[in-house]
Amino acid sequence: MVEVMWTNCYCSAQKILLVGEGDFSFSLYLATAFGSAFNIVATSLDSYDVLLKKYRKAQSNVEKLKKMGAIILHEIDATQMKNNGFLSNHKFDRIVFNFPHAGFKGKEDNPALIRLHQELLLRFFYNASQMLQPYGEIHVRHKTSAPFCYWELAYLAERNSLTLFKSTPFKIEDYPGYNNKRGDGSRSDDPFPLGKCSTFIFKNKYYFQLQNIDYMQMNEASGGMSHRNLIELNGSSSRGSRAEGMRRVLDTQTELMELHLRLRALVHLYGR
Repeated sequence: MVEVMWTNCYCSAQKILLVGEGDFSFSLYLATAFGSAFNIVATSLDSYDVLLKKYRKAQSNVEKLKKMGAIILHEIDATQMKNNGFLSNHKFDRIVFNFPHAGFKGKEDNPALIRLHQELLLRFFYNASQMLQPYGEIHVRHKTSAPFCYWELAYLAERNSLTLFKSTPFKIEDYPGYNNKRGDGSRSDDPFPLGKCSTFIFKNKYYFQLQNIDYMQMNEASGGMSHRNLIELNGSSSRGSRAEGMRRVLDTQTELMELHLRLRALVHLYGR
């Protein structure tokens, strides 16, 4: 049996698209953790020549990724990527955009600049939603302090039939080898201060319908409690039975997903 390698919330059997890479250090972090990069498609907005001028380690990172099996694409605009000849023929399990930014065009609290950031993300979400597997996730890493919190990521995602599934604190030390970069101007290769950040995880809002689970009923039945507590409190009541049935469906789906990931790993190993 092929072993599925995990690092944080990513695994070697997921087909992963990385958008807006700087020096490709995040892609290389994933590939190193997996032991290969056959499941990775990594893209940059910059051309290869511009990339080499901006980032000292870009060339070596890209070469390592290619040797490990990654597909590398340059001059990919996150707001139009679904129209790319290669990307248009693929669906992804994870689409990752780390610290999206529309460019240094004034102070970050300028309403006009915030609107530019929002337009970037709105169009990114539209494109990414067309390229996602039904059970897939879109991950956006973003600062959570003001004025960055005014970008309203969840609202922008909702406008493209995506729902914020959860958000978790982001700590760069959990991603060894990843270096965040400014990406613009004479200090392109310098890191920018992170401060408080989170990973925002979005799913297609029809995900639970596709999985044949009535998510609203499940929330209603639980009344804010965990399924375990609900069942213990209600015993064999109809509400408890409903929650138990839903929990069993979720358990089955988890087992099927693990099987799917192992099969995907076999395809990556022998079928490419």
